[in-house]
Amino acid sequence: MKFLVKKEDIFNGIRLVANVAAMKSLQPVLANILIETVNDNALRLTATDFDLTISTTVEAQIENEGKITLPAKKLNDIVSRLADKLITFELNNETNSVNIKCENAKFDIIGISASEFPNVLDINLVDENSIDIDIKPFTKAIKQASFAAANFETNNLLSGVVCDINENTLEMASTDGNRLARVRENISNLEKKSSQLIIPSKTTNEFLKMSALVNDQSVKIYTDKTKLILKTEKSMMISRIMEGQYPKYNQLIPKENPKVAVINKNKLVSALELVSIMVNEKTSIVKFEFTEDKLTLRGDTPDSGASEETLNVDYKNEDMIIAFNYKYVIEGLKNMDNDEVKIEMNTNLSPTVFRPNSDEDYISLIMPVQMR
Repeated sequence: MKFLVKKEDIFNGIRLVANVAAMKSLQPVLANILIETVNDNALRLTATDFDLTISTTVEAQIENEGKITLPAKKLNDIVSRLADKLITFELNNETNSVNIKCENAKFDIIGISASEFPNVLDINLVDENSIDIDIKPFTKAIKQASFAAANFETNNLLSGVVCDINENTLEMASTDGNRLARVRENISNLEKKSSQLIIPSKTTNEFLKMSALVNDQSVKIYTDKTKLILKTEKSMMISRIMEGQYPKYNQLIPKENPKVAVINKNKLVSALELVSIMVNEKTSIVKFEFTEDKLTLRGDTPDSGASEETLNVDYKNEDMIIAFNYKYVIEGLKNMDNDEVKIEMNTNLSPTVFRPNSDEDYISLIMPVQMR
């Protein structure tokens, strides 16, 4: 195998797939990227940890066909430091060593035979099972909805993100039991197809990274038995679908919260970041004290000290003190595109809704913390 490729093209391809290479796997080949020629002017790069597979094609000048797997981290380190010129890759089939040349730089990197790489691309793409939707609202919904999923890497459904496509509406949501994020986006779904999936949050996070490196306008969503396939023109992501009954999250959202405050989002984020300096790192609790047209944020740690800041806010209801994990609040706020946020409350132990003070259909629901 021998090919020439632009540094930018191969580097973007490596960045796109390398995150799923399983560095600590019992199978060393899973820490590698499979590089294979697919025709006279293209390479395919693939990496997998079995739960998630990412594959992408890269333009290249192919002189000799072939395939090999190379260590993802080492390959990324090498290519990232090379000059922005054409790079030559040449495989020695006897030693599984690849010679990499760029201007005056030369590397020899030892790989593992491609025959040891699992056949993860053996899937059945049937257009009848696909939904073609705009990539921008899809990635926006992922960004706004997936952060509230539980962190643990298990089959627990709370580590997944619900994706509900119905005619021209996309709804995505996640919850870890302490908070909930839900967003609705309008999409062009010309064939009016519908689907409901629970996608591992790891998959949605990697798709966000992948979408930043591609210029496609749309994404095709395929399902094949227990697999989900997200396909753009040159790249493809294959993930398992989580199975089970996700909590009926819309029932958790209060239909009415009578106490409403409106505040500048960026000022609230800055104040929370400031006050949090004196917050107990184990609990991350900040108290919100609402009085007429004022919000005072308070943080304290008994053996360190206390902090507070007062902000102007549009609030006309009775005085109220309510406490939150400030990290949950900040994360929800940073995913809003609006300048003003509406805080909808009932009691100091009832679910509180943070939403843009606009028509945007996005909410971040947070359970308050009981104050001692």
